[in-house]
Amino acid sequence: MMTTTQISPTQLRVLQRVILPEAVQTDVIPLYIDSGGATGVQLPTRLDGDASKTIAQATARQDQNTGANYGSAQSSAPDMLSRRSTHLGAGKTVSFGTYFNAFPASYWRRWTPLKSVTLRLETSGQGMVVVYKSNARGVIQRVDAKVLSGPEKTEFELSLAPFGDGGWYWFDLSATTEDLTLVEAEWCGAITPRLGENGGKATVQITTMNKVQYCIDNIRSLGENLDALETVQEILIVDQGTEKVSDHPDFEEVVKPLSGKFRIINQANLGGSGGFARGMFESVNNGSDYVMLLDDDVVVEPESILRLITFADYCKNPTIVGGHMFDMYDRSVLHAFGEVVNPWRTFYDKPHDDMSLGHDLGKSNLRSTHWMHRRVDVDYNGWWMCLIPTDVIKQIGLSLPLFLKWDDAEYGLRAKAAGIATVSFPGAGLWHVSWQDKDDSVGWQAYFHERNRLITALIHSPFEKGGSVLRESLFLDVKHALSMQYYTEEGRLMAIEDLLSGPEHLHPSLSERLPVIRGKVKEFRDAQLKSDFDDYPQPKTTKPPFKGRRNFSSPGYQKLIPWTISTVGRQLFKPVDDLAKKHPQIQLNYSENRWWTVSKFDSLLVTNAEGTGVFWYQRDPKKLRENLARATKLHAKLFSGWAELSRQYREAADRVASYDAWAKTFEKHTESELTR
Repeated sequence: MMTTTQISPTQLRVLQRVILPEAVQTDVIPLYIDSGGATGVQLPTRLDGDASKTIAQATARQDQNTGANYGSAQSSAPDMLSRRSTHLGAGKTVSFGTYFNAFPASYWRRWTPLKSVTLRLETSGQGMVVVYKSNARGVIQRVDAKVLSGPEKTEFELSLAPFGDGGWYWFDLSATTEDLTLVEAEWCGAITPRLGENGGKATVQITTMNKVQYCIDNIRSLGENLDALETVQEILIVDQGTEKVSDHPDFEEVVKPLSGKFRIINQANLGGSGGFARGMFESVNNGSDYVMLLDDDVVVEPESILRLITFADYCKNPTIVGGHMFDMYDRSVLHAFGEVVNPWRTFYDKPHDDMSLGHDLGKSNLRSTHWMHRRVDVDYNGWWMCLIPTDVIKQIGLSLPLFLKWDDAEYGLRAKAAGIATVSFPGAGLWHVSWQDKDDSVGWQAYFHERNRLITALIHSPFEKGGSVLRESLFLDVKHALSMQYYTEEGRLMAIEDLLSGPEHLHPSLSERLPVIRGKVKEFRDAQLKSDFDDYPQPKTTKPPFKGRRNFSSPGYQKLIPWTISTVGRQLFKPVDDLAKKHPQIQLNYSENRWWTVSKFDSLLVTNAEGTGVFWYQRDPKKLRENLARATKLHAKLFSGWAELSRQYREAADRVASYDAWAKTFEKHTESELTR
């Protein structure tokens, strides 16, 4: 039932406030307010035959028609008077059907007892408000409207009944013959928090490693957002770097507003899992209801902290609630809407095939992006921004001591096995350097990728021998070996050797393994990074490959096996070209650095993902033979011993992730504490 009434004082609680960007953040306006029309997927009245095909065709037409829907919106955007208020000139229309301001109705319906939501608006001037909703297919439906005249407070009561599979609520504002001002708006509910009248308190914890300026900026932002601070028990920095946050010249100034709510723990570098586990540990100790884990190299939308805590307060049961990640350098681009672990491949995957990594909401807004209207149920949320109830920590333990990589996915799977849900909550997000701007599958991090992925499979895979994980692991070894990435391959093979030693190596490895891995850099020429192509000999070749054309196409799946056999044979037995020992044959940019291309050469220069330097890869048949033999032998051991290893890691998981086990590790590696 929808009603439109004049507001009188009620017991409604604010669930989500309508917010606007700061004045200097013009590049993120599309995430908050949209000057485009109300467009969505328009389906025919009848769906004959294959309904999914009809929906796909309608979506394709919609994508072609909307394109850059926001287009000229920045030039025609309303005047933003504050973080809560905006002004529209006569004849202007804006929509709040955006990432940060639409109400994610299906998530509230699924995970909380909320039955209806109330939209409250305070306006001044002449105009109209129109309320819309969408369904899981992305179809937009007009719900209600009201003419506005003079100073008014307006309320719409909106049912959540139709949102079983997905859908949002939002509103549009139009100024008619005169200007219109939105003083403030908020989404409210007649609902009591699960944790009591006052709701829960969170420890907001940032793990950092020499990202001092990011930490200072985020501390300053939190200190300026008093509403978010009301829900915060403590802001905790776990500083594992050599450049200390407390040494920054602005440190005392930025922490002053946080008096009594700020602490730094300086500890040895125990990786992301060591830092985040410390946050979990301390949040239990200080009596918090939640810990919110944040990466250090991020820019936080402070309202997101309030929204995650509020939603978690109202969930029917203790629930892990995470925020989404936007691209730091292309700030209207949403990296991922939700993540799952493919149980057969034990790989990161997207919840639905039609969802896209790196979706630009500046070009295709929320209303015209059909897949964002379907509720996404996830296995885990990345620990760039993730709220975990301390009741969950007490029940299933802290992070596994994995140093980094797969700690968040493993924890989500562990929680799921215990009946604890994870929700990636729309409308709560931050900005982070995207995966496209770095490549952590090569170099020292390859050790942790390989070991921790296999540990996750050993503990959580429902399939005998982990499904296809061993086959794909061996194939990755072949790819790195053929790509002349011998340092990366060394780390991967060390990872399997340590894995085979059993779970007792995990806590000691937090402080001991990284120095060993990094210490091997000097042994591998392919790991030596120089800043410029001119730091190396100029490329020369007696016979240009590919008949002199840069045609670096993939062999394709049908030809993959015979092509790989041929390439392995050439690299194993064909002598290295004498000229290639002194000069690289070609230079490739990072986008061309694919194994099917690199493996065609004896010597080449390759730019790294960040664009900050260049590697020189050189083929070494002896090293290739050693790596392939070693990889084959180790994977054979894994295959034959999988059942026993799985038993060991599953039985040890609770013990190594326990409060007591981490307490001993923290006692050894804590350097100092600082309270302000």
